[in-house]
Amino acid sequence: MPKPEQSPTPVVERRDDRRRYEILVDGERAGLTAYRDKEEQRVFYHTETAEAFAGRGLARELVRYALDDTRRQGKRIVPVCPYVAKFLERTDAYADITDEVTPEIRHWLKAELS
Repeated sequence: MPKPEQSPTPVVERRDDRRRYEILVDGERAGLTAYRDKEEQRVFYHTETAEAFAGRGLARELVRYALDDTRRQGKRIVPVCPYVAKFLERTDAYADITDEVTPEIRHWLKAELS
């Protein structure tokens, strides 16, 4: 009887040159969460998963890794991205390092991205 094929293990990388975290499956980018750093805050503003990889929980794995890495770096989380905000609503594991999204942050981010 043939062995069932194993799914490749996803790998998450922080790409400082692109200011994002990427999740790779078999070497192919399956998703990303983008950020900008503002002093001690890491402002997450966009998360996406490629359609071909949807429904596998990769975005959750990616965001969890990114938030854990943000903690390791001694930074605080600002969840402008709706996916990151929803993720944080479902757990209090990062409440101690999460800052509110303020109009000032939104204005700063808009200027950063333009």
